[in-house]
Formats: sequence, structure tokens, C-alpha cells
Amino acid sequence: MSGEIDTLEELSNQYRDTVPSDLRDAKTFDWYLETIAADPKVVRNAHQRVADMFDFYGTRYDEETGTVEYLLASEDPINDGENRFFGRYIHRSIHEFVNKVKSGSRGLGPDRRIKLLLGPVGSGKSAFDSQLRRYFEDYTHREEGRMYTFRWSNLCDVVPDQDPADDVVRSPMNQDPIVLLPLEQRQRVIDGLNERLDAPYSIRNEQSLDPASSFYMDRLLAHYDDDLQQVLENHVEIVRLVADENKRECIETFEPKDKKNQDETELTGDVNYSKIAVYGESDPRAFDYSGAFCNANRGIFSGEELLKLQKEFLYDFLHATQEQTIKPKNNPRIDIDQVIVGRTNMPEYREKKGDETMEAFNDRTKRIDFPYVLEYEEESEIYRKLLTNADVPDIHVEPHTLEMAGLFGVLTRIEEPDTEEVGIVQKALAYNGETSDGDDVDVRKLREEAAEKAEIAEAMEGISPRFIGDEIAEAIMDSMHRGRTHLSPLAVFGHFETNLENHGSIPEENFERYHRYLELVREEYRERAIEDVRHALAYDVDEIRRQGEKYMDHVMAYIDDDTVPDDLTGRDQEPDETFLRAVEEKLEIPEDRKDDFRQEVSNWVSRRAREGEGFSPTDNDRLRRALERKLWDDKKHNINFSALVSANELDDDERNSWVDGLIDQGYSRAGALEVLEFAGAEVAKSELED
Repeated sequence: MSGEIDTLEELSNQYRDTVPSDLRDAKTFDWYLETIAADPKVVRNAHQRVADMFDFYGTRYDEETGTVEYLLASEDPINDGENRFFGRYIHRSIHEFVNKVKSGSRGLGPDRRIKLLLGPVGSGKSAFDSQLRRYFEDYTHREEGRMYTFRWSNLCDVVPDQDPADDVVRSPMNQDPIVLLPLEQRQRVIDGLNERLDAPYSIRNEQSLDPASSFYMDRLLAHYDDDLQQVLENHVEIVRLVADENKRECIETFEPKDKKNQDETELTGDVNYSKIAVYGESDPRAFDYSGAFCNANRGIFSGEELLKLQKEFLYDFLHATQEQTIKPKNNPRIDIDQVIVGRTNMPEYREKKGDETMEAFNDRTKRIDFPYVLEYEEESEIYRKLLTNADVPDIHVEPHTLEMAGLFGVLTRIEEPDTEEVGIVQKALAYNGETSDGDDVDVRKLREEAAEKAEIAEAMEGISPRFIGDEIAEAIMDSMHRGRTHLSPLAVFGHFETNLENHGSIPEENFERYHRYLELVREEYRERAIEDVRHALAYDVDEIRRQGEKYMDHVMAYIDDDTVPDDLTGRDQEPDETFLRAVEEKLEIPEDRKDDFRQEVSNWVSRRAREGEGFSPTDNDRLRRALERKLWDDKKHNINFSALVSANELDDDERNSWVDGLIDQGYSRAGALEVLEFAGAEVAKSELED
């Protein structure tokens, strides 16, 4: 922070830069025709515009999963990453959602369906829906996403009974100006646009004018003897249209009310009682286009907890989707153009899925599953994001804290393996991309077995990230009240254990199983803490580098059937098989698989060389672990293990060197002392027993 205070002029200029330059301008219909001829995408429908929006902010293709990752979700560019999404499953869900929108943009059917986001509480479906709306607002403010509507002007000059307050009337449905052209002339223009259009879809628009605009068009054409040019030149102004959820323009969020108070007019609009005295009850000018479907036109309709609506209320969605029209009570039908998104949780979905009377509605929905995250490191990023976006006290989050919290959440969501050969923790690690060296874990098979076993899909049940995030927050505040300056996994585990049975969303029948999972996570943390302590006691970066370089020299000679110079004599010698196996055995790589491992490491080194990167053994996780374990075996005989058990035998210099070693790994001093007390004794006992 520079400490400088922005002036009002600077703030005003910053705001002006965010406003489209033509937002306040009124253009002619001729200008509009010239504009769309130069840029046919201005006339896109809602599905086409939303589809292009996702591509506009950038994409990245994940070859491993075959998923397109959309940067508006994975990087959140307009908010500097504040609202990023984590985990392969949610990006796969977003990929599936966008595919349905893109299919709809081509008129393949999903444009006439509700995109129903289904998932457990806290799975990210509401956050994604919100992100979708925010980015649509931003996109329509940009040149690439611009759209226009129209307003009627000088109506009192021609329509005798027009209320002077209604001399200028904006298109109540924010329709595209192209609908002002009769269908035959409109299609002629659209055919020309499609010849110039560079897009995977075609421009289409067969909508009728909304009833009020149709009324004005009829009156004006009658006045000008069907001279359409006179009507459009004298009484139509083209204006820029930007999506704005707060103003209920092109974006509408709809929430179910109490069942007794649900009224279809909330969706389709109602009579404008203030205008009945002016125009009469049956006059289309006396209709209030304030229904949710009206407000969402040209953009996005977002239905929260959609399946909580009464069946009768859901029937309005049948016309809105299949026919792309709404039928207000006692009024003509109205054409609509919008992406209809619904969200629902598991209980409501189960109830409606088995209801035969809901068959027509279910047939008009495209379900997109939003499961929980199943990679614990990605899950930990959710909590890290929460802490980054919050005013967190000056407290140090110790290594493994968020990762172990994420691992606990993942264990509650995955299906337990059917085979005894793979434990549930091992499965969670495999889902995270970690497989125990020497083990043969088929991740694809695990996923397939889980998909067959789960009711809907794996990760559609379990503990919500909200529960875990809340407990992390409680642990932080508790640590602060106790005068602690660090947050460790042990503190978070304590809060999980205390509050697990007090959370309303966790079924009682799951308590015992979740407590068992928590103990498994404790054990996993204990092993990692022991590794950290060993690292602090014996780690030598120069020795790791030397041993790594020696290993690679001998591996390359082994693969090439070559020799290597002896370190002392300089004479050529065969690769040191004893040394190679000493490293590989630390990863439990059997004799019959040593060639595969050596080739794997060799390919990794060659690939880095092609990319212009040098060799560093610490950059390869498997090789690094093997070298660290070998170094531990080489150096542990010189460590005073009894000092780890008895504080009386530990001098300050010795303790400080070990604490510094832990600090180098990311611990705070207080956290280092805690992990020494927790895991140091375990290390000492195991070595002293040996």
C-alpha cells in the first residue's frame, strides 16, 4: 500500500472506464443493421452468447481426463483468483455444463432443457451458478459480448390514448431489435449474417414481438400505411443492453417461497393494476412484465432449490423449456430466450425422481452432477482460499494441517474398496495421484467400481467442505484465545472429534464410521510428521544432490550398457548395482521392476533436458523420497536419539538445529517444537528398539 488517497476525479475516471462507451447512446435502426452486418455475433441468442463467454475468458485442455478447463472457473481472472474452483470433478461438471450450453447454441436440443445442477450441500453448484452470472454481467459489458435492445419513442404523437408517462417505452422483454422486422424480411437479413458469421452455430430468431410491442407496431403501421421504414425511423431507438442482476436485467435468480404462497405470476408476470384505469384490463399495455422469466430474457434464469417448488408451479417450466414461451394468466403467450439453470440437493431429487407425475418435467431436464472434491490436496486449496479471502489473525498454519483436513473430508465421500488389497486411505492417496511405490493400484478400476456401487455417483455424499471450513475457523479462534500463534493438524483434529456429532447435516449412523476415518487420518499425519522429523535430523541438500547425480550416472550407464568412471581411481567400471538397489529398495521396488523404474527416471531426465531444464533429484518426488530414506539410514547412527525422548539430554544447540530443520520445511518455531514432541519420541523409540 502506498498510503495515497484516491481523489474523487480519479475514482470517477476509474468508474467511467468500466462503462461501455455507447451505454447512454440512442442509435437508429439503420445503424443497427450496419452494426450486425459488420459483427453478426451481436444477434446471438442466449445460449450462443453464454457459450462464447466461456471460451472468451480462456480454456485449458486436460489430456489425462479429456476435460476442457474453463479459466473463468479455474483462475477467476476478473477477481484475481478469489473465487477459483478446485478438483477434477468440479471441472468435469463445468465441462459437461458448457457442452450442454454449446449443444444448445447449435439448436441440438439442450437449448430446450433445464440445466439441473445436482449435488450435496457445499459441493460448489451454487458458487458456480453465481460465477456464471457474474461473468455474464462482465461479458456483456465488453465489446465481444455486447447486445442491444430497443425502445419506442414519440408514441403519444400517434397513439391517441397513450399515457403521457408512457411516451417512451423500452422493450419490456429486452428483445433484440431484429424482431422488429417481419419474419420474411428478418430471415433475409439473418441469411446474410450467417454467410459472414465465423462461428460453429447459425444465427436464428423466429420470435414474435412481446404483446405490448406488437400492439405499438400494429398501431404505428396502421398510421403510416404499413410503411415499416417510417415506423422504425420515427419511433424506434436502439440502445445498449448489459446484464445486471441487481437491476433484474437479463439475469434473474428465483427462490421458492412458502408452498402456500407460491404464485405463477412470480414467473410469468401479472396485471399492472396502476395501468388498468388508464388502458383497461385486457389491454397489453396494462401488463407488468416483472416475472422472473421476463427479467431473465436474453440471459440467464437461475432457479435455486428448484425441486422444492410445487408440481403445479413446475408446469410453467414445461412451456418455458420445450416451447421457449411463457403463458401469463389471461394474456397472450410470450416468446423467451434464456439459459435456464436449476439447482437442487439430493433429498429433493430423490423424491421427484421416483414420482411418475413428474415424468414430463424430468424429461425436460439435463442433469449435471456436482460431486464433492475427491483429491485431498485440491480440497485443501478450498480451505486455503477461504483463509486467503478472510481477515485471518496472525497465526501460522503448520504443514499438513489443511491437507489432513482435506483427507478427512475425502475419506467420508469415497466408496470403500471391495478388495482388502487396497485400503481406503490408500485409495484416497491414489485419487490424489499418489500410489505407494511397488504397489499396483488401478485408479481407473477403483473409480469404475465406485461408480457401480454408488446410488448416483461417488462423492455425492459425505462431509461438506463447509463443516470442515467452519471447524478450521473455530480452531483458529480457539488457538488465538489460548495465546497460540500456530494452527496444527492436532488442533483441527480435536475440533473435528468434538463437533462431529453436533452437526445437523451428518446422519447419526455415520458417526462411528467417521470417527474411524479420523483415526486413520491421525495415523497418516503421524507418519508424515515422523518423516518431517527425520528430514530435520538428517537432511543434507548437498549430499542429496551428490547421491542423486551418482544414481543417475549409474542408471544411464546401466541402460546404455556402458561404464562409469570410479570416483577415486577414475578408471571405468560397471554400474554399481549394489548402490542402485540400495536406493530403489527404499521405495520397495522389487528386483523384477527395477528396469521399469530406472527407465522412468531416465525418461524424466531426458524430458527436462529437452525443455531446457537441468537435473535436480529433489524435483522428482519418487527419487527424492528414495534418496532421503537412504540418507537417513546412512546418517542415523550419528544421531542422539535418547535426547529426543528425554529433554534433559538435549542441549540448546542440538535442539535449535533440529527446530531450524523443521522451520526450513515450513513450520513455525512453536509448531516445530510441537511436532518434535509429537513425532520425535516415535522416531527415537523405533530407532532405539532397532
